[in-house]
Formats: sequence, structure tokens, C-alpha cells
Amino acid sequence: MKLRVLIFSVLIASAARPQQPIQSSAANLIRSALAAMGGEEKIRALKTLHITMMGHRNLLEQSERPEGPYIVEYLDIDEWRDLEHDSWKRQEHHRDALEDYSRTMIVSDGVAAEKAGDKEVPGSNEQLENANDALNMGPERILLNALASPDLKRLPDLKLQDVPHHLVEFSRAGTVIRVFLNADTSLPTAVEWVSAYPGGFFWSIWGNITTRVYYSFWWLQNGIHYPLQMDVFRNGLPDSSMAIKAIEFNPRLAQDTFAVSPDARGGFTSRAAKTADDLPLGRTGSPAVEPAPGIVIIPGFWNTTIVRQADGLVVLEAPISSGYSSRLVAEAQRRFPGIPIKAVITTSDAWPHIGGLREYVARGIPVYAVARTLPLLQRFVNAPRTIRPDTLEKSPQQPLFRAVSEKLVLGSGPNRMEIYPLRGESSERQMMVFFPEHKLLYGSDAFQRLPDGTYFYPQTVSEVVAAVEREHLPVERFFMMHLRITPWQDLLQLLKNNQ
Repeated sequence: MKLRVLIFSVLIASAARPQQPIQSSAANLIRSALAAMGGEEKIRALKTLHITMMGHRNLLEQSERPEGPYIVEYLDIDEWRDLEHDSWKRQEHHRDALEDYSRTMIVSDGVAAEKAGDKEVPGSNEQLENANDALNMGPERILLNALASPDLKRLPDLKLQDVPHHLVEFSRAGTVIRVFLNADTSLPTAVEWVSAYPGGFFWSIWGNITTRVYYSFWWLQNGIHYPLQMDVFRNGLPDSSMAIKAIEFNPRLAQDTFAVSPDARGGFTSRAAKTADDLPLGRTGSPAVEPAPGIVIIPGFWNTTIVRQADGLVVLEAPISSGYSSRLVAEAQRRFPGIPIKAVITTSDAWPHIGGLREYVARGIPVYAVARTLPLLQRFVNAPRTIRPDTLEKSPQQPLFRAVSEKLVLGSGPNRMEIYPLRGESSERQMMVFFPEHKLLYGSDAFQRLPDGTYFYPQTVSEVVAAVEREHLPVERFFMMHLRITPWQDLLQLLKNNQ
């Protein structure tokens, strides 16, 4: 009797206790995903791929407004992947409103090369980074990498695209990666990781980059389910969308598919450690120019200028990287010992202008910028850089922004500067700087001069000329971020010829 009562009591207690759902481990979820893709054995058997794609990329680094709409380029791509030997080759044909060109990139044995026609040159570290993403974050490898990781774990379930998903996380080579698995099909819907891209000029300045790739338009071929569309977002911005037109699993590749010439290999190896932070100040063979006493223009990939005023120095533009700015500061101190930098002017929020701005913020130097660009600049100085910390990450400071929305006079004496917003249709986020005593204009980066002597492009030439006329500035000479000192009459003649 007592035994029956005890059994009954246990049953009542068990019924009263809420039942916990059976939780699959992260490894089991990954194995289910591999099974859904065609089976772990088939996925592991993939050694080479040949993929033909079409798609587009948003030129986030070139577009007029950071929130879009963006200038678009269209691409036709042939890509080969050797998963066993970490080799990658990509032939690209680019088309946009102004350009039409092709190039081939090869990554093999940790070396990158680039071909245009018959000419082969050393590639870039950015191409190594792109190849690494393609080889290790693609659908054919991401699940196997997850399964091999000793720290693979399951995170709380969630909804993605209004569909229930499982979420797993693991790390590989120091990068934390998350895989979103459709709870209904077990197939991966998206992969997300946080990394730094020091090899590229644009993405390097933003520090920690969150990349998310969405997989869709699944296709069954040779018993393998594979997504034919991949949409890439970086830091929440729509980077690119690619659609696969044809895919070959385990094609036989020619022996020289990933061959890199000795010259290209040697050239790449000699500069392999170079990033945007490593670039030397200025450009070899292009000495500094002094158009007036105390105004020093340092030609480079992006020109910078140091201006001596009675109460300190003003730096015009902060391009490329924090490391580049630190070298510019050292140069200013060498040329003008004991004179503090009192201000830095960034005439645009485009990445070449702001890439080194964080170095000045870290030093407590006020930043003059177009008022409407301040939200992006604030986001830039707040961007985390824990993976590759710069001075500001190590010693946080609040930025001292000085918004420019109308004429602003900076300094006094012969090198005083007048700052004006351009307010053009294509140059709405730029401003110009005028030296009235020297009748010298700095026109930001609204246009460039082509090798044939023409200017790219007439629209923004007209906007700069219109801004000068609006402000009644007696300009005789001008220079820009990519343009040496030039007679102002050249621009007037260009516009006259375009009438």
C-alpha cells in the first residue's frame, strides 16, 4: 500500500512539473544542416568548385550619400576555388555608368596577384582577405568549420525573416562566426562574422566589421542543395548581391589555374605586411610644395596640407588611416617645432577624407566639418576597433566637432582661411577653403584631372565654379585632394568649351 502511494505521489509531482523541451546540441544542429545540404560525406567530398555569377555591388565608398541610394556597378564573374589548397581565382567584368573593365585576381600559397590583359602585377592584402572569406565562409565550408571548432555552442533560438531559426556560434582563427539555421529545413539562411579588414582602404578605417551573408534561391544538383543567391551586408549596409548562373562541383582544374608569376609573387612578398596604416607619408618623387610662406602641400595618394597661422597649425584633410595621420602630425612638428596643431579640416565625409580623423580626435584637436556630415563622423569616431586598436580605441576621447553651415573664418593674418559649404547637387557634403590673401582655393575632392588633360567630371567642375561665383571669391589659383596647383582660368575655359 505504501509503495502504491509513493508511486502515485511521484507521478503527480512529475505531471505537475513543466516538461522541458529536448534541446539539440549545436553539433547535432550542424549535422542536421549538413544532412539537409546533401549529407556530410558529399559536402566533405567537395574539393574544387567553378562558379559563374552575375550581380551588382553598391559603391558604398563612392556614393554621394551614406544612407543611399547608392551608385551601382554590375559584375559578371567566373570563380574557381581549390578548397584543399586554399587557392582562389576570380575573373571579373565590371560595368557602371562611367567604366567598363575586366580584371583577374589569383590567390595561391598566401600570395595575391592581379592580371589585366597580359600584364600581371602583385595583388593586395584585400584580395587575400576576400579569398579567405570565399574559401572559409562559403556554404560548402562553413558548416564543416563549425563542426571542427572546439568552442561550437548553441545560442537562443530567434526569428529571422519572420521564420523560426536556430543559432549557433563558433570561432575560427580568432574570428567569431554565427550561423542561422532554418528551424523547418535545417538549411543555413545566413552566416555572420566580425572581423577587421586592414588590407582595404575603405573597410580598414571602420575597425570591427560585421559581415552578414544571406543564402537564398536554393538549388538541387548532383544530390547537393546549394544557394544560388548570396546577399552581403557589412555593418548593416547593403554591399552586394550575387546570383549563380552555373556551378560545377569537383571540376578538374588545369595545373596552372592558380599559377602566379615569380615577379608578381616576389613583389607581393616584399610588401605583404603593408596596410593603409603602414603607408609612408607623401609620395616618392613628389616633394612638398609651398605656394605661400607657411602653407605646405604634401602630395600623396591623397594630398594633405599644413597651414601655419599665428596661434597654431591647421591641417587640411585627414586621409587614409590613423597611422598616416600620426606621420603627418610628426611632419608638422618637424617643420614647425613647438607649434601646436589647433585644428583639422575635413572637407568631406567620404572615406579618403576622414580615414585618419580618429588620430586627431584622440589628441583632442578640434575637427571642422560640414554640418550635415556630423552624424556619419560621429558614427565613425564611435566605431569599435578592438580587433586592431588605434590610438583613439586605446585612449578614448570625445570629439570636438565644429560644424560649418555657412561662411566661417579660421585664423587671422596672411594665412587666414575662409571655409564655405559647396552646396552642389553632387557635392552637397563637401566644402571649399579659400586663402583670401593669396587668392588660392582648395576645392576639396569634387573632381580630378585625367591624363589627357580633361577634368572628371564637368558636372562637379560647374558646381565648384558656381560656389566661387556665389561667394564672389577672387580666385586665381586652386588645388584639390588629387590636383596640384592650377590656374583658375583652366576651369573657366573648360566650362566655356562645354557650353
